[in-house]
Amino acid sequence: MSAKNPKVWLVTGCSTGFGRYIAEHLLEAGEKVVVTARKTDNIADLEQSGNALILPLDVTDREQCQLAVKAAVARFGRVDVLINNAGIGFFGAIEETDEEDARRLFDVNFFGTANAVHAVLPHMRARRSGTIVNMTSIGGLVGYTGVGYYCATKFAVEGLSDTLRAEVEPLGINVMTVEPSAFRTEWAGSSDEVCAAIDDYDSTAGEARRAYHASVGKQAGDPARAAKAIREAVLAPEPPHHLLLGNDAADAALKKADALKANVLAWEALSRSADFPATNPVNRNS
Repeated sequence: MSAKNPKVWLVTGCSTGFGRYIAEHLLEAGEKVVVTARKTDNIADLEQSGNALILPLDVTDREQCQLAVKAAVARFGRVDVLINNAGIGFFGAIEETDEEDARRLFDVNFFGTANAVHAVLPHMRARRSGTIVNMTSIGGLVGYTGVGYYCATKFAVEGLSDTLRAEVEPLGINVMTVEPSAFRTEWAGSSDEVCAAIDDYDSTAGEARRAYHASVGKQAGDPARAAKAIREAVLAPEPPHHLLLGNDAADAALKKADALKANVLAWEALSRSADFPATNPVNRNS
């Protein structure tokens, strides 16, 4: 298949999971793709398509992100779409998670995303064109037991993306977040977890951790369909700000929106009472 007007896509974290499926779908659709991963052994085969540029990229290294964008521009002339997919998971209750593991999550999931954004923005601003897709999670809109720090990184990416959108839309740059629910990728089976669990959390975080492991290979989400949906959304005349992927993600987001609205309305009077009392302006002519 050949795209009529192929775009240049830079995708991070392509060795497995969503990144691999996205890169494969884009190449099959005739797009030009900069396929990146920390280690390129698992993605070297994609270079056979002729429209792929294979690059090593650790998103925690800001300089390497900048070099990847430069290499993409040197090969294809531009970068139309950045898909920030690289990320890691971690299972553990908040109290069970030590600082080192929490910081590692933020280094990859949040600061890695920010590094890639910083690298591509000067190029997109100069062209007054481009799309940035930040892969978050339904866990970036709703908190889930057993993955609290992971959710925190995704909430942070959501906040970064909302602000970035307001800053760059006037410059012709789109920003979209993608919030998947559970998909049949390696995430649930390969993510690290706490070494020392606390018994008091066995029925909450512990139960969630066991459920995640038991779900491997049985998740409802099809990553190939997700990859297709992402491309379709990016190429739409008016791309969405948020793309929920999967029934569970759509249901959870709507439930969260309803609960938030109900909470705001229930406490609206007290919320509004926190401002200084409104005063009538003085009529100096009286």
